Amino acid sequence: MEGAEGRPRAEAVDLGRVSADARGPGTVWTQREGRDLNANLVRFPRGEGVGDHVNEEVDVLFVGVSGSGMVEVDGREHTLGAGVLILAPKGARRATRSASDDFSYLTVHRRRGPVRLRAGEREPNA
Repeated sequence: MEGAEGRPRAEAVDLGRVSADARGPGTVWTQREGRDLNANLVRFPRGEGVGDHVNEEVDVLFVGVSGSGMVEVDGREHTLGAGVLILAPKGARRATRSASDDFSYLTVHRRRGPVRLRAGEREPNA
């Protein structure tokens, strides 16, 4: 959807509502507007998350939206809850895991190509 001068239109999204209404785990919303950034709302029930992997392409911001969980970055666990921001630098090994039934977080990073995984890694959702 484009606005004036062919630029993407500004969009307001109630991430808490999207998360609460979501059914099933994984990516429940993706920002489609904009040219430079990707944003994904990811939700997992207790004990689930994104497996250990390395992203060599972009820095990623994790922003807690609801519930609680953890983001592990290079072997160090960080608690992620609503309003908390964690940076996973490019090249860092990372994983996520939910500690509640309503854990959701937003990831934001520079737009990139398809996800590239190494042998033995589980596919990340975001």
